[in-house]
Amino acid sequence: MDRLLEGRVAVVTGGGKGIGGGISRALAAQGAKVVFNYNSNPDFAERTVDEIKQNGGEAYTCLVNVQNREQVDAMMQKAAELYGGIDILVNNAAWQPNMDIDECTEEVYDGVIDINLGGYFRCIQSALPYLKKSEHPRVINISSIHGKRPTDFDVCYSMSKGGIEMLTREAAMELIQYGIRVNALLPGGTKIEFKSGKTQPFKFKRIERERQYGFRGVGTPEDVANAVIFLASEKGSHINGTSIRLDRGAILF
Repeated sequence: MDRLLEGRVAVVTGGGKGIGGGISRALAAQGAKVVFNYNSNPDFAERTVDEIKQNGGEAYTCLVNVQNREQVDAMMQKAAELYGGIDILVNNAAWQPNMDIDECTEEVYDGVIDINLGGYFRCIQSALPYLKKSEHPRVINISSIHGKRPTDFDVCYSMSKGGIEMLTREAAMELIQYGIRVNALLPGGTKIEFKSGKTQPFKFKRIERERQYGFRGVGTPEDVANAVIFLASEKGSHINGTSIRLDRGAILF
């Protein structure tokens, strides 16, 4: 079977674990050469690189803080030096402190907005010179259903995810002149590894109502990765400037 992304180069922020790890592995499985950053957990990142290579793929990981413009620029340059360019940018790195509005400090607020929204903006800007040269340029922003509805437990996170949706639309409108497609994916609750290394399900505050109406469980990183592959491939080339929910219907509740 032909691999959908054979020979293309992808940069994934926060690509060492959780949703980002699933995306990195899926891109490599479809033939892409993958560069991803980590910020706090090199063990997960190296494990993901090893897994990709063991399965015949190519990957490189680097320590990068998406709040730092120089580090972001260096990551994009490294991807181009290693593999000849950049075709796909997946913005995924995010911080979710889970603080109510009366708990959130100025420091936390600034950090969430600067990582979750500012990091995406910096990475798009930094990758743009390379994407303009690509024959199949794609930007895929990992947002959240909480860009559509309140979390009721993390106001800063919801604000940042709402901003990502508008960034996606604005970038799609502006960058279409270069053939660059820009879309967002909005996962709901997803089972991911936390810093402890354990995999835990997302805790829904609406769980009783969701159970009442037959809603079942949480998603997986693979759910998100499959959508990334579709949008990054020629099969998704007709989609631009949109946000796709991957929440198993949770937003209905």
